[in-house]
Amino acid sequence: MNEFIKYTVNIAKGLHMLCSGMYITMLNMIRPKITEQYPENRGKKTYFENFRGELVMPHNENNEHKCTACGICMMNCPNGTIQIVTSVLTDETGKNKKALDRYVYDLGSCIFCALCTSSCPQGAIQWTNAFEHAVYTKDKLKKQLNREGSTLMTKNRQ
Repeated sequence: MNEFIKYTVNIAKGLHMLCSGMYITMLNMIRPKITEQYPENRGKKTYFENFRGELVMPHNENNEHKCTACGICMMNCPNGTIQIVTSVLTDETGKNKKALDRYVYDLGSCIFCALCTSSCPQGAIQWTNAFEHAVYTKDKLKKQLNREGSTLMTKNRQ
């Protein structure tokens, strides 16, 4: 008799679990759908203000940037995503100054931690909302952020 009661209780529990699962399924069938059609509604997407899609270095209309090639962003990057190639220039007073030759950003190894942008003293790099990064080869994910022939922005133009 004791085995029959256990058997009946297990069947009742099973039916209860089955009905609760069916109840959730039925609720989801009648709820409005929230699926967004991605390629068709690409321009209608809204982003949060702290969304990190791609790192860029803004330039002004004179092809000037704010990067002083100090290397703080490269030192703070946890996995070596940023590489700064510099050269030494001598100005008219005889002082040696660093000049930015290439600012290389490897999007494929970036973990989007934003340590580079938060540690940059000049605010020379920032995040954009661009998030489509599908490519066929990994080499195309390495990007040079400074434009060809760009120079450091002078203080009176900032």
